[in-house]
Amino acid sequence: MSLPTWTPAALSSEARQISGCYWRVVEAQHQVSTLKLVDTLEEQGLLEQLLEESKPRLPRECEGLDYLLATPFRYGAVYPHGSRFRRAGRTLGVFYASERVETALAEMAFYRLLFFADSPSTPMPPNAAEYTAFAAAIVADTAIDATLPPLDRDSEAWADPVDYAACQALADAARAGGIDAILYRSVRDRGGGRNIALLTPRCFAAREPVERQTWRIRLSAVSVQALCEFPRSRIAFSRKDFAGDPRMAV
Repeated sequence: MSLPTWTPAALSSEARQISGCYWRVVEAQHQVSTLKLVDTLEEQGLLEQLLEESKPRLPRECEGLDYLLATPFRYGAVYPHGSRFRRAGRTLGVFYASERVETALAEMAFYRLLFFADSPSTPMPPNAAEYTAFAAAIVADTAIDATLPPLDRDSEAWADPVDYAACQALADAARAGGIDAILYRSVRDRGGGRNIALLTPRCFAAREPVERQTWRIRLSAVSVQALCEFPRSRIAFSRKDFAGDPRMAV
């Protein structure tokens, strides 16, 4: 299938402003991973500072941002594998998030199951792990929406489960056209939720997450169970929910 051809000028003509809070889910080990290596909180602070200084430098636009928002833009190191809107190599960062926390959880569940599908000899953790869901306030003056006309005519290309060439080409043209963000349909969410690919950290309307939730997520060979105490919520994902991806064939 030939790639869609969207020029920077054509994308610029479709740009509009978007704003809202978008959710991302990360493992919560960042809170305790270094604590077990030291005896005091002062020592932990020093260790965290040394680790921070060893990481690739953040771009100037990220100065003052909470690390949860800034981390995806650490593009001083080689990006080992391409993602939907970011090519592999020394490429500019992309912050991925979802309009609903349920969609963000679906994305996390898929990639956790995929990790073990790709590493069948790796034992699954016996206990539930703690994850942090956080919402970032975003205002993008120039965003494109791949779920609406005219970009939705290429929805099949944007939703390919394994081949990201079309989406990466779209991101290249978007950057050239001065586009800050791309809205698109989640491939992993059975509810059809939307994601955002933020191409620049300039669009964060607040320097820290505006909301946080703690989730306990348990994996099994065929499903993922996620529970949140406050607000009380639970959601489950079956491996069959992701059967559209050939890597998850059951």
